[in-house]
Amino acid sequence: MKKILSLLLVTVLLLGTASAFAAQKVGVAMPTNSLQRWNQDGANMKAQLEAAGYEVDLQYANNEVATQVSQVENMILNGAEVLVLASIDGSSLGTVLQLAKDNDIKVIAYDRMLTDTENVDYYATFDNYKVGTIQGKFLEEKLDLMNAEGPFNFELFAGSPDDSNARYFHGGAWDILKPYYEAGKIVVKSGQTDFETIAILGWGTDDAQARMDNLLTNYVDGTELHAVLSPNDSLALGITNSLQAAGYTLDNFPVVTGQDCDVTNTKNIILGYQAMSVFKDTRDLAAQVVLMVDAILKGEEVPVNDTETYFNGVKIIPSYLCDPVFADKDNYRELLIDSGYYTEEQLKVD
Repeated sequence: MKKILSLLLVTVLLLGTASAFAAQKVGVAMPTNSLQRWNQDGANMKAQLEAAGYEVDLQYANNEVATQVSQVENMILNGAEVLVLASIDGSSLGTVLQLAKDNDIKVIAYDRMLTDTENVDYYATFDNYKVGTIQGKFLEEKLDLMNAEGPFNFELFAGSPDDSNARYFHGGAWDILKPYYEAGKIVVKSGQTDFETIAILGWGTDDAQARMDNLLTNYVDGTELHAVLSPNDSLALGITNSLQAAGYTLDNFPVVTGQDCDVTNTKNIILGYQAMSVFKDTRDLAAQVVLMVDAILKGEEVPVNDTETYFNGVKIIPSYLCDPVFADKDNYRELLIDSGYYTEEQLKVD
């Protein structure tokens, strides 16, 4: 009998020890797995959090707000202690964020701000204004806007208006380009320059292609189109598809910007159909989020480097901003292949 009691006591102690050291759970909500960028973000996040000893509940919402709300609710009910949320619509999660607050769960907005709520604790992203600045400066230097006489014909695109980052991207680029527009050195023949008109809801490639098709009707008289400002690669792909379908060749192809260094777009850079893409190494962002999660769960000071910029409509959100760079035909190999982000085979062009 004493032996049985001793065995029971040991079992209880072992179970208690296992429970005490059970991996803490982190919920990671991504907007969609239909874009390469978010697949990579999710995979990097999960791998690095698991390597740090956390259990990860990673969910993709197929760009459906109701699905994302349900997924986050389930993360909370299933014991997540920290939530990392890349929202579809930054203003749509108020109710579920209140539920997180009620359960003392800290929330990190991931690369897209959670707006119009006090129930977000931190923001981890790249310097999104700088993304636009890089695109604007690239166009400035590529066309030598400071010195060339011009005028240069531009068309402008912006990202999804329900994504708070879209306005930062556009603002950064337009702050560089607007003085040239006001001076007449840049001409937008369509006349479409305000954010609401040039924005593409949902960042859709097909929608960008359709809009570019319409814009090209302004150039059937033979007017040269010199550049297209595109804030990201999904839009750039639609834009370049439209230009190629309209008969543009490498001899007269406009300078097209982008962001994310998606495989197809990087191949277009190699071939010459896209001039550049801002590179945001999601491995770096994931690593920073792991540090933030770790600090939260250990009750330590959470590392941030910006406490002034990102106002979500209710309060300033303490943020960590990673630095973006750009890839073009001259440096893509060093940035993307030599760093191990892609393999040689992945970027092989026909």
